[in-house]
Amino acid sequence: MVSPAVNVLRYTALFSGVVYGVVHRKTLQEQFDKHAADKEVQLRQHWLEEAKKAWANKQKNDSGLITDPEAPGFDLEALLKAYEK
Repeated sequence: MVSPAVNVLRYTALFSGVVYGVVHRKTLQEQFDKHAADKEVQLRQHWLEEAKKAWANKQKNDSGLITDPEAPGFDLEALLKAYEK
């Protein structure tokens, strides 16, 4: 039979280990969540920069040609000549 003092020590160590594990997991999860949020922000900034570059290129290369067939000023002949170039 084990003395009560040893049992108290055992259960105290067990409880301390469980509490440590819960606290440690919580801090690791917070770090992971922060890293994931930062990565998402960087990805969205990258998408925004790409969209701005694409829009700038489109504005630079835009010759006033209307490519929407539903637009009132659409000219099929002018569009075909532009695509031939």
